[in-house]
Amino acid sequence: MKLIVQIPCLNEEAFIAKAVRDVPRSVSGFDRVEILVIDDGSTDRTSFVARENGADHIVRFTRRKGLASGFMAGIDACLRLNADVIVNTDADCQYAGADIPKLVAPILAGEADMVIGDRGVANVAHFSWTKRRLQTLGSWVVRRVSGTRLPDTTSGFRALNREAALRINIVSEFTYTVESIIQAGKKRLAVAHVAVSARQTRPSRLFTSTWEYVKRNAVTILRIYATYEPLKVFMFLGGLLLFGGASLGLRYAYFWWIGEVRGHVQSAVLSVLLLILGFQTMQWGVMADLIANNRKLVEDLLYRVRRQELEASDSRKMKGSGDSRDE
Repeated sequence: MKLIVQIPCLNEEAFIAKAVRDVPRSVSGFDRVEILVIDDGSTDRTSFVARENGADHIVRFTRRKGLASGFMAGIDACLRLNADVIVNTDADCQYAGADIPKLVAPILAGEADMVIGDRGVANVAHFSWTKRRLQTLGSWVVRRVSGTRLPDTTSGFRALNREAALRINIVSEFTYTVESIIQAGKKRLAVAHVAVSARQTRPSRLFTSTWEYVKRNAVTILRIYATYEPLKVFMFLGGLLLFGGASLGLRYAYFWWIGEVRGHVQSAVLSVLLLILGFQTMQWGVMADLIANNRKLVEDLLYRVRRQELEASDSRKMKGSGDSRDE
């Protein structure tokens, strides 16, 4: 069994050495523990310092692509390196390497495909009051959308088994935390959480303010939900438009019935417009639902291709080792 701990980073020359050294090199249940650093186009010596301090593998972008792209590049690299379990942690040392055995325990026990580290956001002293409340609210929204029971959905400290790693396909350019959980929930992966510690770190480089983070995550949640549940979204919007159109139509009919049509023609015009938009929105929902079904087929095909590539790679390596033993 192989565990690979991946660390996405950008210009973390000052922190990456500590982050790499913090990862335990022996974890119960695994024969090997390796460290993979994903350098998102750093302009400092991040990659060199990481390698110098014991990182086994480096994936380096020549220009910045974003945290989500770095996360997926790390997942792909870990799979090609035959990882059985992948742990993702931050380069700013927010999460303790000593919590890794606790994080992977549900996977080793066969109880989960993905495990999220719960920082206990509501009680983290170095988080501002606003951040604690917004994080709690955001996690509640993600739980509703994903159908999971995770208390801390924005935690970057997480573990995935090979099945979960093959299933997850991040398309957001901002962050992977929320989207991966929603995908895991929609794809019926077993998702669990364990309590972990959270150290105080420097301000985040991912966003300039809490409100920017909330805005971007809100857009991500809405887009992902519309991707996986388009019929519900468009039917709801279409229903609102039809209700508005029908209400205005009934209002106009009432005035027509009592003979006071003058001055109420605009209600009839707006009613017709809303009814047309409502029916069109519902039609878009049907079309989007068909596209979503096609997306599921494409994702299943991608999953099969990735699995076959890994199995073929494993077969070649086993054959090569067998030839070496024969010699």
